[in-house]
Amino acid sequence: MADEQVTAALLVIGDEILSGRTKDKNIGTVADFCADLGIDLKEVRVIGDEMQVIVDAVNTLRSSYGYLFTTGGIGPTHDDITADAIARAFGVELVINDEARRVLEERYGTVDVAPERLRMARVPVGGTLILNSVSGAPGFTIGNVHVMAGVPQVMQAMLEDLSGKLRTGRKWVSETVPCGVGESVVSAGLRAIQEAYPALKIGSYPHIGDRKVYAQLVIRGVDPEMVKKAAEEVRVLVDRLQNRHSVTI
Repeated sequence: MADEQVTAALLVIGDEILSGRTKDKNIGTVADFCADLGIDLKEVRVIGDEMQVIVDAVNTLRSSYGYLFTTGGIGPTHDDITADAIARAFGVELVINDEARRVLEERYGTVDVAPERLRMARVPVGGTLILNSVSGAPGFTIGNVHVMAGVPQVMQAMLEDLSGKLRTGRKWVSETVPCGVGESVVSAGLRAIQEAYPALKIGSYPHIGDRKVYAQLVIRGVDPEMVKKAAEEVRVLVDRLQNRHSVTI
């Protein structure tokens, strides 16, 4: 139902991310994807290619949130161990999935589906495929866990396949109020408004530029009227303080 809150976490898996050799481009994409569907992305973790670390993180996050998305570690090489870890987390076997094998054979031909490439057809028992229109090799879903590739273009294609299959929640709306005084000046009044609207999230994001120090005050929530009302109170607060104070932090 669109009125329910649907939560999610993202688990980014890969030694190459932690070493800095590869710059993650997937977190923002998944965050945008979740926002568009009214899914509240509550947590992101980045971990390395270590079996027990992955297992523990998967079991913690899948039990804490409505959905868990993972990226990375489902390729054809020996260090791609995400599928193995997911199977272990669920306590099921990891097998060559017939449908995944057929997808790879259609893509590469039966002769070219080497044992290494067949690693990408391994799916935990009970899992279903997430199709990949870019390179063929699928991801998979088991329970509330959606396992996707780390390559950004491939991951995006997998998200597209998932988009119509997920529960959606109430979409968040936001209003932004520019603030021409420092955060220390506005903080007490902003805290009072936040306490008056506990269902909203009110954040302050400082910005420095053009010899002026200021902040963007962002009011977020699922009730548009409440967001609008709180944003107006924030504007009144900012106007009053800007008339009283010079720019400071």
